[in-house]
Amino acid sequence: MLYSGFTIAFTARRTIHQRRVNRLDSDAKSRLADSLINVETVKSFTNEALESSRFQSIMQRWTEAVIANQKALFILHVGQSAIIAAGVASIMLLAGQGVILQQMTVGDLVLINAYVLQVCLPLNALGFVYREAKDALVNTERLFQLLREKPEIDERPGLPALKVERGEIRFEHVHFSYEDSRAILTGISFRIPAGGTVAVVGGSGSGKSTLARLLMRFYDVGAGRITIDGQDIRSVNSRSLCNAIGVVPQDTVLFNDTIGYNIAYGRIGATPAEIEEAARAAHVDRFIDALPQKYETPVGERGVKLSGGEKQRIAIARAILKHPPILIFDEATSALDSQSERAIQSELDRLSRGRTTLVIAHRLSTVIAADEILVLEQGRIVERGTHDSLLRQEGAYAQLWRLQQREERLETLSRILHPEGSRSGTLRN
Repeated sequence: MLYSGFTIAFTARRTIHQRRVNRLDSDAKSRLADSLINVETVKSFTNEALESSRFQSIMQRWTEAVIANQKALFILHVGQSAIIAAGVASIMLLAGQGVILQQMTVGDLVLINAYVLQVCLPLNALGFVYREAKDALVNTERLFQLLREKPEIDERPGLPALKVERGEIRFEHVHFSYEDSRAILTGISFRIPAGGTVAVVGGSGSGKSTLARLLMRFYDVGAGRITIDGQDIRSVNSRSLCNAIGVVPQDTVLFNDTIGYNIAYGRIGATPAEIEEAARAAHVDRFIDALPQKYETPVGERGVKLSGGEKQRIAIARAILKHPPILIFDEATSALDSQSERAIQSELDRLSRGRTTLVIAHRLSTVIAADEILVLEQGRIVERGTHDSLLRQEGAYAQLWRLQQREERLETLSRILHPEGSRSGTLRN
């Protein structure tokens, strides 16, 4: 009883230290990864000493926690051994006293010693197993916590695959919020006809990119529904939904692999000829051919060796290679200058021809040819129509158009006066 009570009590005390070690270990790894991912920001603000100091502070606390944990483990081991040793010694002293008083024989003493060893050795092993089991449970607490997390979307097993025949998309009275306290979209309703193009414009935080996330079903709508060819996207499996949609995102993240691999990720199993054709369509082939390793050139972690425009062109090539019936351009040319934008825009127009396309744009010059343009403000559609009709309305769209035209004229003038500043970026050393 004494051994069991001591083991349970001191193992519980040590569990506190073990949890602290695990938490600080996770904090240290997260801090290190965050500093390395944002290494350019750290360098540009010359905050290497600050990051080093913060990491050393976490590691100092981690060291203290490990030492405290080892001390607790030492006390547990010594205490368990002391209890067993004291128990064995007490029994043997009593048995020896019985032999001296001739109440027991020497054979009885040997027999008692064998019995005591047979009891104590398994007891010691049981204490070890209990400690290890508690350690394992503490180390997997985070895993169990993650397993208990509910997914953002509740997808029932056995849902049928999406069948895209025409590609018509409808948003019907869609409401959505990331948090209950702040609505992102309120009563959004619009239709993208099969093979048509609808563009969404508006200020930052108006909910433009949220429309793309909802269409990909990264989140479920709070109210209303989204349909593709009359099928509620919640009634089909998400894998088939994502397979039917090609996305060129605003912030392109590449794998730490080659240029060819990142383009081929759009369609696993694509041939080198298909990869090169997609690169030509995205106007990135000249840049790749100028590199010593061409398509085998590594891009670095998150594409750090490429400029923003080069990464976005690779993302466009990846979407072209996927060849989906539905396209989403989420500010697909935001990282390009006006000259590069015009070169790629014609390819995007060609790519979207015959495909249902949702364009989320900041630059209005990229959405002039859209069948319908929606203007979002604070999660609501405040204006809708074609480019010409919106200009005639003299509303928010017309005001934004005039502002951007003025900015483009200034950019053109700057490029004429300083031609060396307008050259496109190349692979970084």
